[in-house]
Amino acid sequence: MSTERVIRELRYLLAEAGLSGSFLVRNLATGEEIGIDPDRELPVASLVKVPLAVAVSDRLHRGELDGATRVEITPGRTTSPGPAGLSQFRHPAAIAIDDLLYLTVAISDNAAADVLFDLVPPAEVHRAVREAGIAGIAVRHRLSDLAETPAERLGPGDTHLAHSLAIGSRTAGGGHPVQQLDVSRANSGSARAFVDLLQALWVPSRVPPEVAGRVRSLMARNVIRHRLAPDFACDASTWSSKTGTLLNLRHEVGVVEHEDGDTFAVAMLTESAVPAALQPAAEALMSRVARALHDRLRGG
Repeated sequence: MSTERVIRELRYLLAEAGLSGSFLVRNLATGEEIGIDPDRELPVASLVKVPLAVAVSDRLHRGELDGATRVEITPGRTTSPGPAGLSQFRHPAAIAIDDLLYLTVAISDNAAADVLFDLVPPAEVHRAVREAGIAGIAVRHRLSDLAETPAERLGPGDTHLAHSLAIGSRTAGGGHPVQQLDVSRANSGSARAFVDLLQALWVPSRVPPEVAGRVRSLMARNVIRHRLAPDFACDASTWSSKTGTLLNLRHEVGVVEHEDGDTFAVAMLTESAVPAALQPAAEALMSRVARALHDRLRGG
């Protein structure tokens, strides 16, 4: 089957499931790649924590921050608590910067990420990504600035209404009345931009080796394994990744390293036209598309 036919059939499957987005798989040894709309820009939700980890790790590497420094955490900082992490704490705590990095990347803790954004503001994270030679990722906001969506205002019983608003209001240019979904106001990026970032972390680049190694280690510890991991993690390969989820957006970017030495960067940024918060079929299809693109590239 030709590559064109594979992509055409995958586009059909995505459309049938109400999914669209930006998709790219790249062989990090050869630079060969295959994708579907890889340059389409979308809000990135928690994927922004990877650039944040790069910027904070660089500060640690240069000695401008000390990983052992403890930061006092007071409950109640976050008005929209996440399912896990510091926003669920009931009592004050002191947490080291190194441990905040782990919480930010491995369990996608928004509150921990915002503590790190207090230390390295969004504009500095954006600059760090640019200095690493990565274009196409815009870091504009802390996580809490973008956390209060219509889903929180309407309540759990009206989640479908929040998703309907998210689905039906996007303009052709990526604008949206919900600021978290407007690519000109949200933290944003494309599949290609995130694959470029992953390549800079896995292949020698402008990113110092110590910084790249720290971020790779954090991504390898990602505990959110229900999206792409089922199709990439096994005894013969390792999967290091970061997810992002916001309203009708479901993303994951990561690197699969096979025991024979083949290494592929994968970026799947999707938005759904189905007004439902839980969509296991969409998660499964994302993984299926990612694996199909990977297998096509690896198999030649």
